[in-house]
Amino acid sequence: MLKDFLDRRQCFKLVCGAGNEDAIEVEKLVTVYSLAGCMFFDLCAKPEIVDAAKRGLERAGIKEDRYLCVSVGIDGDPHITKAVIDQEKCVKCGKCKSICPHDAIIELDKYKVKKERCLGCTQCAKVCPKGAIEMVSQLQDYREVLPKLIAKGIDCVEFHAISEDEKDVNDKWLQINEMFDGMLCISIDRSELGDKKLVERVKRLISIRKPYTTIIQADGIAMSGSNDEFGTTLQAVATAQLFQNADLPAYIMMSGGTNTKSTELTKMCGVKPHCLAVGSYARKIIKDYLLKEDLFENKQALDEAVKIAKNLIDISLRNMND
Repeated sequence: MLKDFLDRRQCFKLVCGAGNEDAIEVEKLVTVYSLAGCMFFDLCAKPEIVDAAKRGLERAGIKEDRYLCVSVGIDGDPHITKAVIDQEKCVKCGKCKSICPHDAIIELDKYKVKKERCLGCTQCAKVCPKGAIEMVSQLQDYREVLPKLIAKGIDCVEFHAISEDEKDVNDKWLQINEMFDGMLCISIDRSELGDKKLVERVKRLISIRKPYTTIIQADGIAMSGSNDEFGTTLQAVATAQLFQNADLPAYIMMSGGTNTKSTELTKMCGVKPHCLAVGSYARKIIKDYLLKEDLFENKQALDEAVKIAKNLIDISLRNMND
């Protein structure tokens, strides 16, 4: 069971991306990382993406001890935003295309966002000299989408509670609890609330649940883990430390800027998370292999990708238990 991995602090989660609607890439990611030993996968909350993840597990020959989580967001959460380019303002300078880490911007008459590949990292919007790029929330009706996903056999629902709107957070959380009785995860960071209010919110949310049926995903800076440096993961460790000190009856998972330095830094700081979730960095280190159309047939390429992924997982789990 997932709880067993969490209890042993031997849990590694691959974040495929809450906004990653590229089914082919997700299938490749799950295939590679499940072969490498990853046991937990975070997915976009769409039935076709859950199906893609299951195909990845099948390709890897995995029949047990692998768990699927879907992420749902709330208005204001960066994980569920997509970039939209105003064609009237776009001057086709190419800065957005060159900086996009997900190859989500394509060149037509002017530049256009390939929606299924956009993860909402905002890098393109930050470099656009004409202010032509807007980040737009892709909101979902939980009552419509969750029953379809639950019917697929998911193991966890992750709620991105990054918002100042307490009523909206509470209402959405109650909806999820009414529909799903499995493991729930609260993804939260320090971008909107101070430490005291952050802990108070999480304490209130988990008060309606049994002890240790909730994971607190302590986020650093969302989608910032491209660099393998201590500074990149610092905020994730600090947020995990905040919740560890609060001593809540929930598991703690680190995410947001995580990399190979994450669990090394937790050891230095006396922080003991139950799980490490890695997204941007985990995808980046095997990106060249994900681009190969023949990855599944190319044994050498697949083996190389698995070796790279396994090194990340092994380093992370070893440091969590040293």
